[in-house]
Amino acid sequence: MKLKFFLGIFFTILSFQVFSQVKQFDKLEMYYDQSHYALVLKKANKLLDDPTYDYSYVPSLYKSMALFQLSQNDYWYKRNTNSLDEAKELFTKIKSSSDGMRVFEAHIFEISALKRDLISWTEDLKRLGKRQAFENVQDIMYDLFENVPDIEFEGGKKVEEIISVSNDVSESSAKRKSREGIVDLAKKQIGVPYSWAGNDPKGFDCSGFTSYVLKDVKKDLPRRAVEQYDNSTKVKAGNAQKGDLIFFDNGAGISHVGIIVSNKNEPLMMIHSSSSKGVIITEVEKSSYWSKRISGFGTYIVD
Repeated sequence: MKLKFFLGIFFTILSFQVFSQVKQFDKLEMYYDQSHYALVLKKANKLLDDPTYDYSYVPSLYKSMALFQLSQNDYWYKRNTNSLDEAKELFTKIKSSSDGMRVFEAHIFEISALKRDLISWTEDLKRLGKRQAFENVQDIMYDLFENVPDIEFEGGKKVEEIISVSNDVSESSAKRKSREGIVDLAKKQIGVPYSWAGNDPKGFDCSGFTSYVLKDVKKDLPRRAVEQYDNSTKVKAGNAQKGDLIFFDNGAGISHVGIIVSNKNEPLMMIHSSSSKGVIITEVEKSSYWSKRISGFGTYIVD
């Protein structure tokens, strides 16, 4: 009877412990998904200091991903100059273990999203002429992310599936014509491959695509996505319509831009240069990746 009693207590404690461990990991995932990277780092460090969690690579993975994300913020990185080296070391350790690879594969969607964010970062570093930083991050991409699949996070649409609706009748005919011209030219680029710093039909990155399309309708845009946002006329989400731009923030600032191809009161569709599939049309609100990263809307279609 005593043996059964103690075994009962043992398995009750074990069950509670396992549940608690899963709960802690779920919190890491939730905070990371919400882009609370500093909080993820803090909680991951706490778990790594607790021997109870030594059996799993999950805290190490989330710590490394949080460090990669936080390092994209110039102000944060200046105060934590070893963060990239630490993130790379953790990532390498995870990938060198069979147990670590099981954790890696179980979180492949988050890792693929991280890869996309890092690609956007390298583009900005290259345009800003930060050669050493660009080469450092590019080396990380080659060493750690080369074999990570480029997963398109739902919402990809073929152009023929987009329903054409009339523009806002309150606008001038010149504005409506500009919107139609932008969307028509953008759709002609569907299928053009993604290319770092690309800005012509041989290959586009995200801001190179928007620059190319709007330049054809006599709109000169800055080259970087963040500058395109800063220089645009801001538009409320409910008033955004075809030809306007939609901007995304990965937690470290504006990192992506697309062109809206839908009108007000319609499902939000954008055409953009995706790092995984090149120029495609995406239904934003059906994409788990893009919908949670929307930062704002802007337009260059002004009187």
